[in-house]
Amino acid sequence: MTESLQKHIREYVDISDEKLEKYCSAFTYRRIKKKEFLLMEGSICDFEGFVVNGCFKVFHTDRNAAEQILYFAIENWWISDIDSFINRIPSKLTIQALEDSEILLISKKDKEQLYQEMPEVERLMRLKFQSSIIALQRRIIDNLSKSSEERYIEFLKKYPQIAHRLTNIQIAAYLGVTPESLSRVRKKIVKKV
Repeated sequence: MTESLQKHIREYVDISDEKLEKYCSAFTYRRIKKKEFLLMEGSICDFEGFVVNGCFKVFHTDRNAAEQILYFAIENWWISDIDSFINRIPSKLTIQALEDSEILLISKKDKEQLYQEMPEVERLMRLKFQSSIIALQRRIIDNLSKSSEERYIEFLKKYPQIAHRLTNIQIAAYLGVTPESLSRVRKKIVKKV
């Protein structure tokens, strides 16, 4: 079950077979059914996960009970509430499966121990963390400076492998617009084509 994780790791770091096997053996395999929660707001996130198969949404529920989706995670993506995981504080996020999914999970304790034993693992996670920060920074800038139409078009271009797996409500929650606004944007785009 760790073949996809091993392949993913080798794309980022040079690591011996022995170390790679040791690293991957620290992960626990778990199946998550559609609509099942991997993390609930208010609990401590005690894992980082690597998505083997399926799709998850990571979201915050605002005071009006509206979902604000931070990101979606599909195959070969990492998933966690990094603030809760690192700082051991109650999560402000919820992680839910949008499809029947498979995930590999590693605990904070195991990850920290592997950091000490394998600099390659620390390098891998640093590179992945940097990529996440860059993506988050770009998303914030886009949300502040682009119209909902521009954000929707950008979403479709960046994530064609995700868009068709989501409902309009989920895409709207990710873009920070109402489903009605998204429908208007889509109609406007169709008229242009």
